[in-house]
Amino acid sequence: KVVVDRVKAEIPRIQKTLPPGVKISPWYDRTDLIQACIRTVSSALVQGGIFIIVILFLLLWDLRAALTVALSLPLTAAVTFLLMDYSGVTANLMSLGGLVIAVGMVVDASIIVVENIARHMGEKALASHTRHQVAYDAVREVARPVIFSIFIIVVVFVPLFTLESLEGKMFRPLALTICFALLSSLAVSLTIVPVLASMITRRVKRDAHENPLVRFFHAIHAPALALAIKGRWITIAVAAALLVAGVSMLSHVGTEFLPDLDEGAIAVNIVRLPTASLEGSVAQSRHIERRLLEAFPDEILTVVSKTGRAEISEDPMGPEQTDLIITLHPRKQWTRADNRDRLVALIEKELKAFPGIRPAFSQPIALRVNELISGIKSDVAIKIFGDDIDTLLAAADEIAPMLSGIPGAADVAIEQVSGFSQIDVALDRQTMARHQISAEAINDLVTVAVGGKTATVLYEGQRPRDVVVRLPAEYRQDIADLQNLLVPSPLGYSVPLGDLTDIRQVDAWARINRQDSQRRLLVECNVRGRDIGSFVAEARTRLAPIEEDLPEGYRLVWGGQFENQQRAMRRLMFVVPVALALIFLMLMTALSSVKSAVLIMINLPFAVIGGIAAMYLLHINLSVAATIGFIAVLGVAVEDALVLISFCDQLCDSGLAAKDAVLEACRLRIRPLVMTTLTTLLGLLPMLYATGAGSEIQKPLVAVIFGGLITSLILELIVLPVLYILANETPAIIK
Repeated sequence: KVVVDRVKAEIPRIQKTLPPGVKISPWYDRTDLIQACIRTVSSALVQGGIFIIVILFLLLWDLRAALTVALSLPLTAAVTFLLMDYSGVTANLMSLGGLVIAVGMVVDASIIVVENIARHMGEKALASHTRHQVAYDAVREVARPVIFSIFIIVVVFVPLFTLESLEGKMFRPLALTICFALLSSLAVSLTIVPVLASMITRRVKRDAHENPLVRFFHAIHAPALALAIKGRWITIAVAAALLVAGVSMLSHVGTEFLPDLDEGAIAVNIVRLPTASLEGSVAQSRHIERRLLEAFPDEILTVVSKTGRAEISEDPMGPEQTDLIITLHPRKQWTRADNRDRLVALIEKELKAFPGIRPAFSQPIALRVNELISGIKSDVAIKIFGDDIDTLLAAADEIAPMLSGIPGAADVAIEQVSGFSQIDVALDRQTMARHQISAEAINDLVTVAVGGKTATVLYEGQRPRDVVVRLPAEYRQDIADLQNLLVPSPLGYSVPLGDLTDIRQVDAWARINRQDSQRRLLVECNVRGRDIGSFVAEARTRLAPIEEDLPEGYRLVWGGQFENQQRAMRRLMFVVPVALALIFLMLMTALSSVKSAVLIMINLPFAVIGGIAAMYLLHINLSVAATIGFIAVLGVAVEDALVLISFCDQLCDSGLAAKDAVLEACRLRIRPLVMTTLTTLLGLLPMLYATGAGSEIQKPLVAVIFGGLITSLILELIVLPVLYILANETPAIIK
């Protein structure tokens, strides 16, 4: 955005130097998308903050305590922005999205600290302790689990820093922002918040049950917990059944690399025959522009075509290729289509009126990013590797029709490598020797006559221009013209080029691409109406016989978005278990108990159930974004379970039986547990129903966290206490 703003500032100055009638008019501005994405997440951030403040007051039932916790939000945000600026993290869709995700988590530590201070102030209302001493004792009681829980969530996000390529560039700012926010919230909750709470929290004896909302939660939870403890084995069986059901739902969830970000523009890559001229491509592109603008006046704002390669060769294309950049009106103005997929289908129908072209649809940023990273412009590509180009082309001719027959396949195309014509000049060495004419003399003549040769350099002011010597077009239009060219002989006469060579027009390869030191041919397609994972799985099954019949040394490799997804998932599958092992070690350190650490880790699969259910019900595919949502859920689930289990251990150490400790811990900790969960849920809620630009990327992540926290809270308050009793009571007592 900074670069674009500087360019915009320079345009008026440049405009003054241009000839009359020439005007600079921007036709595509990516800062519009950037601003729209930032507006989406900023709005969600503000709404989430308001929801959090409201729920804090309703659950704490103390305006002073609620304001103390609420004050930690802007303080945490301020420190987070300072750390972002120091680290060079810009305010973008992913970094601000990380703040939206963290906004509910950053008050967790303050909630636990303030709630415990308020409880101690009430219990010690008549004691001789000073307010600062009461607050200090309250903070000491929860400081250890709070510190460990925050650090555990930070560790959970460490795997995101190991992501590579596109997914790394996208999600590292998100992970960094979340970590900055969490660490900032920890510092605020243990320094500023206790001071404020000790000064303004009312020191009067009160019962948390006087809060009607807390009474409501207790009225539901206490009988449910008693019933679960009474039928403890039935409770365990039901939980296990839910776990199996959740895992079974995963098989019905599609997979993809990342959801599509609606850029508000469409990019169409048009490919013609390799023999297409630049003039013909430009004329056809202008015709296409006019036709689309006339056909979709309410949907299309501008259409601009770019044919061939620019002087800066960041996009290697021949004159037979054209990129159409179609910018769109706001969706509310559309009349012929109600969504982008429908509009793409209508545009594709219009383009069928132009014979000899092969369009492929994408979006401007997605098209360029895919091409820069992997050299592939489509969602899915089958790379055929081998030595012989004819064998590669034969395999591609078999694969393409089978791929077209798979539901969801669109824009299926074989990489264009044939159909190029060239004039082949074969030397007759014996005749050349008879006339004492060298191959160099013939090469020089053909070079100058057909291609031209720089004779000198002409300077126009300070700008150099090559002066090229070349035969006029009328003397080099066909093979007969070339055959009549005269080649001077050292013997003093000239010989027609046709007597010295065999000149023919032949078909040649338009291009031969190589990758990993092997020849490579692509069969590309886009996927519409289904997820990429299931499409590739079906395609692999159908293409297995072709792959088996390939000669030795030939192979198929799947690329495109699917390749990105597989790379990201492989990395996460290796790093996430390492992070979980580190979390387990931290739990053992925090609790000084292997048994309690294992109980908390057992709770994690139940947190995953809700995320899977949310994906299934909302028809969300499993993507890198959704996987990161699962990682976040694990961190929050560990945090809440640690608060409950550590307090149970404290009560058991004080002499209470396991069952009594569980009942007392649930009674005293239900309010902070519900508050931490509800603040996170309500902080995420605006992003869940957001429809603005950029919400597509964040929604899978948010939905997974949302669903996971709901099931995690229920199971923490019902199943985890039952497991704690089973693990800590003797068999005789259990009986």
